[in-house]
Amino acid sequence: MREEAVEMVRVPQSVSVSFFPANWWSRLLTHIVLVVGGLLMLYPALWMLSASFKPSDEIFSDPGLWPKTFTLDNYVNGWNGLDTAFGTFFLNSFIVCALVVIGNVLSCSLAAYAFARLQFTLRRFLFAIMLGTIMLPGSILIVPQYILFKSLGWLNTFLPLTIPKFLGTDAFFIFLLVQFIRTIPVELDDSARIDGCGPFQLYWRIIMPLALPALATTAIFSFLTTWGDFFSQLIYLNDQSVYTVAVALRTFVDSTGTSDYGAVFAMGVLSLIPILAIFLIFQKLLIEGIATTGLKG
Repeated sequence: MREEAVEMVRVPQSVSVSFFPANWWSRLLTHIVLVVGGLLMLYPALWMLSASFKPSDEIFSDPGLWPKTFTLDNYVNGWNGLDTAFGTFFLNSFIVCALVVIGNVLSCSLAAYAFARLQFTLRRFLFAIMLGTIMLPGSILIVPQYILFKSLGWLNTFLPLTIPKFLGTDAFFIFLLVQFIRTIPVELDDSARIDGCGPFQLYWRIIMPLALPALATTAIFSFLTTWGDFFSQLIYLNDQSVYTVAVALRTFVDSTGTSDYGAVFAMGVLSLIPILAIFLIFQKLLIEGIATTGLKG
């Protein structure tokens, strides 16, 4: 019996064991292409990081990534080179981004909950109209919005950048949340109603906790787009004391005189740190929110 068992489990002599999968060459080639493509996309950021440590006269004369002379003068001059310390611009940007994130998460989730769960007149028609606004170029709204905010006395304040976000004006985030909420089983709503939950309690206690990945995606994208927004902030903010980081970086570039490119690159590197930190901290929720949104039409 023992000899028969050994014969059954014995590996044939013709079978060869390989430590590499059959398609390892194609996987290796794919990884090489991805690495090279990633390095090409990162090259501008790496060059800016390198230029921020170079003296101003070597930034464009020395195209290499490794500085011949290291200096921190660009960071010192950039931080203290303007009439207002650059830390004030970071604070202004964080204030605007925080208000935008709170406004978008609350207003867009409420609108999405209404479209996904509540039954009311012209629901489908209004939802289609909202989707149509996504295709509307933002540039054609600048003039009427500017006139409106000027008549309200909101110019040179954070109000034009933040108040509209509390009114559910970002149709893309509403659509994203609607698609996610539709994946939540309706049976949970019925169970909550049996326990005495009203529409708002259902939204706050059931929908909001379960929609956390989509809400995190909305918050992260709201932060990233607001932090890097230059056009609208340039239009509404005129005093240097209320400048955000995106607008403050422009003040180092003088079209009629000498531009301090070293300070621009140094402060540009610092302005990337919050974006990278937000992505690294919340990347799991971001990927989960994107992957689980839109599974149902």
